[in-house]
Amino acid sequence: MVNRDIKERVTVIGTGTMGHSIALSIAWASMPVTMYGVNRDDIEKGMKSIEEKVTLLIENDLLSEEGGEQIIRNITPSTELREALQDTTFVIEAAPEQLEFKQDLFRDMEIICSEEVILASNTSSLKPTDISQKLEFPDRMVVVHFWNPAHLLPLVEVVKGEHTTEQTVERAMSLLDYIGKKAIRVEKEVLGFVGNRLQYALFREAQYLYEEGVASIEDIDTAVHTSIGRRLGETGPFLTADMGGLDVFSAISDYVFPDLSKDKKSLPNLQKLVSEGSYGQKSGKGYYRWDKDFHLSMSKNRDKELIRWMKKDMERISREKV
Repeated sequence: MVNRDIKERVTVIGTGTMGHSIALSIAWASMPVTMYGVNRDDIEKGMKSIEEKVTLLIENDLLSEEGGEQIIRNITPSTELREALQDTTFVIEAAPEQLEFKQDLFRDMEIICSEEVILASNTSSLKPTDISQKLEFPDRMVVVHFWNPAHLLPLVEVVKGEHTTEQTVERAMSLLDYIGKKAIRVEKEVLGFVGNRLQYALFREAQYLYEEGVASIEDIDTAVHTSIGRRLGETGPFLTADMGGLDVFSAISDYVFPDLSKDKKSLPNLQKLVSEGSYGQKSGKGYYRWDKDFHLSMSKNRDKELIRWMKKDMERISREKV
């Protein structure tokens, strides 16, 4: 149940890929949000990215022109950390994935913020207990891991540290519920949390199949997005197993599991690409060649599909309210 009386005042630390998209998610829920960047250039890039995403939402009838303008008005940019944290009650950090950097940043934020302020991290894999090492009050530190792109994907993983209180978790869950996210509780600190562990289990097996010459890169991708990629959109692994028959899934597990990849690191073809500086979309070449047309096409197609799912989610929520 969404808490319509929520009184959180949110600050997002970071304007990059995740930071600006998280700020957009909050502003879209008609909440004022402060977005902190280290300098004016960072702020300008972050705001430009938000404006581009708002334009796409308007073009796809998820927002009106007026609604888009209101989102921009809901976001207050800042390049001064103390100013950005003034009067905040909930901080979401989306800074680089470097443990010592995050530890120092959280220590600095704790000095500025009152004891009641929740200090959350959007880290995708670092443990909250480790991030909170330098905090005097680690009980109010929690991970809220949004998925990219944060404004279009509903999942957020809420991860407890050893010292995180239930009150901290509940405030995080309530805020995420309010802004329309589907939050799950990760009760135990584990590397990669839930989503990334599932994602990389699939990626490891995909690498293995390619290395073994079982199928081409393109056909492995096709196998996923034309079968389980579609089915899992409605049914997760356990619901899928229930619908398929647990006796069947148990029997198949028994004879397939021993043959699945057990590699402990990335496989040779991926290592070779990385050593060559072929990082994928951001470098122009990876498993695929990313020329300008392909880059624009794939980004547009992905966002179009995510928007289709968002519209479906909104229709479902609307029906549930009737």
